[in-house]
Amino acid sequence: MPSTRRSYALTLFAGLTYTGLTFCWFTLPAYLPTISRELALSGTAAGVVAGAVPLTYVPLSVLSGLAVDRIGAGRSLAAGLALVGVAQVARSAAPGFPTLLAATVLLGVGGTAITFGLPKLVSTLFAAEETGAPSSVYLLCASAGTAGAYAVGRPVFGPALGGWRPLFLWSGVAALAYAVVWAVVARGWLPPVETDGRFDADSLGRDLRAVFASRPLRLVVVLGVVYLSVIHGLQGWLPTVLEARGWASGRAGRATSLLVAANAAGVLSVPTLADRYGARRTAVVGCGLAVTLGVAGIVAGGLGAVLVAGIVLAGLGVGGISPLVRAIPPELDGIGPRLTGVAVGVVFAVGEVGGFLGPVVVGALHEATGTYAAGLSVLAVAGLAAIAAGVGLRV
Repeated sequence: MPSTRRSYALTLFAGLTYTGLTFCWFTLPAYLPTISRELALSGTAAGVVAGAVPLTYVPLSVLSGLAVDRIGAGRSLAAGLALVGVAQVARSAAPGFPTLLAATVLLGVGGTAITFGLPKLVSTLFAAEETGAPSSVYLLCASAGTAGAYAVGRPVFGPALGGWRPLFLWSGVAALAYAVVWAVVARGWLPPVETDGRFDADSLGRDLRAVFASRPLRLVVVLGVVYLSVIHGLQGWLPTVLEARGWASGRAGRATSLLVAANAAGVLSVPTLADRYGARRTAVVGCGLAVTLGVAGIVAGGLGAVLVAGIVLAGLGVGGISPLVRAIPPELDGIGPRLTGVAVGVVFAVGEVGGFLGPVVVGALHEATGTYAAGLSVLAVAGLAAIAAGVGLRV
């Protein structure tokens, strides 16, 4: 195992693939009102496009996790980011809903390799009880990409380049370029890792049985559903919600960046403190409570201080859960580093059902009721499920 300093450096280099993924991914929700008008998308169609990446994870997560465990994290991350770049370039030229949806699904395919490749990488570079802090590193990289899409992608780069289509084009080209950079770094600096290259039915079935037999992992799956439904629901719709309440698009984008910043603060602080004090269970329960109270504040807060507090609290809650659903599986009996890829894949295969339904429910309930409060209230209730799962965990 390489030195701690080298391990963190490799994690940071790898984490920048997540930055590329999330920047490309969230340029669409950042521009969703504009794209919806230009392409004549209904509220439900806009919700489907906003939730298409999470939906892609549902059928592909387990297969992607099995593949990552067998081909290794280095090649998985390079291939995944290359697919993201190709998809973003294709989205820049989309003439309507079908093409935009197809390219967004392709982006999701590449995203699975990055999402599961990074926990696999960390599980090979660090001891199981020390995965919390390095998981925070690559998730901070993800938050930087998301925040960049809202804070500078929409209000700065987009207007400077001439609109959403040039922004999508050049961010896709940048993703392709960094995929090459990471491939070179991985080839030269990643330590050799023994992987199971077998894709036969017996090997795949054995790994799946071991993962599905773990009761603690099933509780982590619940956390994954909560985390993904809330974060995708809020990131996908918060700018539109705030614009509907009267804020200009730039101000709504900056407020969404506050959500991302709070998410980053939760990512950075919660797993590190939980690992230091051996309190992962307490951390999960506290984060679930923060999600419930935070989203309730967004619903009830109008445009004042309660809204801002709700955004911060919800961001801290989902930010804390995010690294824990990735850091806990390597520690579980019967999982460990060898099956980390497929274990996290199972978490996301089920969890991304919530990730897809979060934005869709908000959009569909708005169409049905004329208000965003109904859909956001569903997200607030989801935090209670995280509290229940945390009580049942023994970590």
